Amino acid sequence: MYTLTKILYHRLILLSLILMIFLTPGCSQLGPDFMENGRNEYNKVLANTNDEEMLLNLVRRRYADSIAILEVNSVSTSLEWKRSGGLIANIFEGTDNNNFGVRGDGSYSEKPTITYLPLQGSNYVRNVLSPIQPEIILLLTRSGWSIERLLRLTANKINGINNASEASGPTPTFEPSYKEFKLLANIFYQLQQKNIVSFGYQLQGDGDKLALIIRKKFSKSKEVKKLLAALYLTTSNTIIPLTTNFSSGAEGENIEIDLRSLAGIQFFLSHGVLIPNDDIINNRVKITKTEDGQNFNWQNILSDLFVVHSQIEKPRNASVKVKYRGHWFFIKDNDIESKYTLMLLNQISALQSGNLEKVGPVLTLPVSQ
Repeated sequence: MYTLTKILYHRLILLSLILMIFLTPGCSQLGPDFMENGRNEYNKVLANTNDEEMLLNLVRRRYADSIAILEVNSVSTSLEWKRSGGLIANIFEGTDNNNFGVRGDGSYSEKPTITYLPLQGSNYVRNVLSPIQPEIILLLTRSGWSIERLLRLTANKINGINNASEASGPTPTFEPSYKEFKLLANIFYQLQQKNIVSFGYQLQGDGDKLALIIRKKFSKSKEVKKLLAALYLTTSNTIIPLTTNFSSGAEGENIEIDLRSLAGIQFFLSHGVLIPNDDIINNRVKITKTEDGQNFNWQNILSDLFVVHSQIEKPRNASVKVKYRGHWFFIKDNDIESKYTLMLLNQISALQSGNLEKVGPVLTLPVSQ
């Protein structure tokens, strides 16, 4: 009997250890594990849905449909992990009807709360419709963005050279002028790559003013002369003021730049959306005509900058995709130029529409599982 009792005692000890192992392993690591998995997933979804909303609004603009922006203001979540267990032992002396058991269970719950803010009201509309600030171009070029890409997105005209300014609003009736500007933007790009020119501040006169800075040792070079000729400049200065004031009276000495609004940039890029033939035939979008009455191909302007494809089937290998009017609109995952342009548009949007009074109501959605 003693031997049997001893055996039973040892079994109880063993079962107790098993129960402890079930209840305690990794308890101190549950929080980090949840954060590693949850934070990364929320991050990916937030970035993807931001891109999808931007793409959807570009498609809407092309169809002359109203747009809306619903900003994710906050995401909070609470995590709860419960474990319980028990040890069951029935020991009867003088009988073989002894039994042992271990009971355990666990439960996990997550309660996310997402807060949306619709961007609207006079302050937001004013910022979206106002020309972007020249300082934004300076900031973005200094952060590594190409001058060529920036100017093609943000400028309507430079010294009277037209960058399809008619496309900064609803789709124009006739083909815009753009070829001379594309050449000019490429000259800027080549000089930027060779570190010959950059945007900066004059640090002269009554305050800091933006200017095109030409490195002095290149001031007489063929590349610089080509740029000055393309801009119709007669000045020999290496610091050329950049102005949005068209009544400055310094023709031939200043660079006068007419900048698009954020809405104008979006309208311009919306023409990179390839519209399904059925929608073209049924006049669901406005078609721009050439001088000889043919349909103008917007890819002549945007093919190397921003292209959005469309098809009925859900696309594979798309970087970002949205479904609208029965079709999928998407940017191909291997279309690096379009992906960079979308990224740049997001940054310009954040800079131009920042510091706004966000108008309610605040929409808070608890998500239940």
